[in-house]
Amino acid sequence: MKKWKKILLIVVIGLVVVIGGGLAYLKTQTYSPTNNAEQIAEKAESSSDWLYFPAEDKSNPMIIFYPGALVAPESYSSWAQTVAKAGYPVYVLKMPLDLAVLAPNRGEKVLSEQSNRDYILGGHSLGGVMASRFAQEQGKQLKGVFFLASYPDEKGSLADKNIPVLSLTAENDQVLNQDAYQKAKKELPKNTDYQEIAGGNHAGFGSYGAQKGDGKSTIHDQDQQVAERLLSWLKKTNE
Repeated sequence: MKKWKKILLIVVIGLVVVIGGGLAYLKTQTYSPTNNAEQIAEKAESSSDWLYFPAEDKSNPMIIFYPGALVAPESYSSWAQTVAKAGYPVYVLKMPLDLAVLAPNRGEKVLSEQSNRDYILGGHSLGGVMASRFAQEQGKQLKGVFFLASYPDEKGSLADKNIPVLSLTAENDQVLNQDAYQKAKKELPKNTDYQEIAGGNHAGFGSYGAQKGDGKSTIHDQDQQVAERLLSWLKKTNE
């Protein structure tokens, strides 16, 4: 074998090892759902692109949700099921390597199958940033956006969007960058509904256990409170 071919082979093998190692590392860093969340997720309709929690009511907007970074989509199944049972179908998107930043337009796959239905976009943490970027490009069928411990960046500015927006945070969240959150308020409509869950934390917006760097939650029903806050806001947007 010629020398340059040997060098090329070594480089290729090295890249494969590095990429494989990186993927394996990311897998170990992904937050998995609790047993209860996993059991609920098993009842959802699953595809390669989403978990779908159907609703009997066909008139309400559907919800397209972007998970937080390195959080398995099944982790949001508890509040998603509750919201769906109340009449709002929920699509929890599946992302490559559980990173919404790698597929910010994944919501298009839902819209391509449900092109005639109104919808609401939402996201947790980094997922909310990607959801806002996607929302920024949407038209009249977009009926609202909600952020769970998240905010839009300049690319996803909703300041000029005439739609309802909910910004839901938690008192003991130590993951959300508070300075960035406050600065990002200029990217939201003036009528944005700001709410905070007393005693809650960042990980409590899903069901996946403790998150590195997060504060301690002093409540045990945050997933239920998330569902209740969302439903209250959804009913207002649907009036």
